[in-house]
Amino acid sequence: MTSLETAKLAAKAIDSKKGANIKVIKVDGVSVIADYFVIATGFSSTQVKALADEVEFQLKQAGETVSHVEGHKNDTWILLDYVDVIVHVFSEEAREYYDLDKMWADGEAIDISDVITE
Repeated sequence: MTSLETAKLAAKAIDSKKGANIKVIKVDGVSVIADYFVIATGFSSTQVKALADEVEFQLKQAGETVSHVEGHKNDTWILLDYVDVIVHVFSEEAREYYDLDKMWADGEAIDISDVITE
């Protein structure tokens, strides 16, 4: 599976659990951290955890295992590191505060309308 396919599958998993404002940003041209960031919002700590859990479940079903997870204890920002793809699931307040969308604005926004219903 390519890193773009992994990112799109993560976005689709988030969408399946009603995650909001889902974005996939290609960052390989501006950073060595990863190829893609997936950024999404959940509306409660329960939903933030459910979104992250669904990403882990669906990607595991596709043969992708998470390398590292951060934030499961506070459920306002959960980071799932798949090496070439990093998934960020935020509460509304945390997303606004950290503003990764603006921080990575030099990256390329990827059209994911083919995988989400948002």
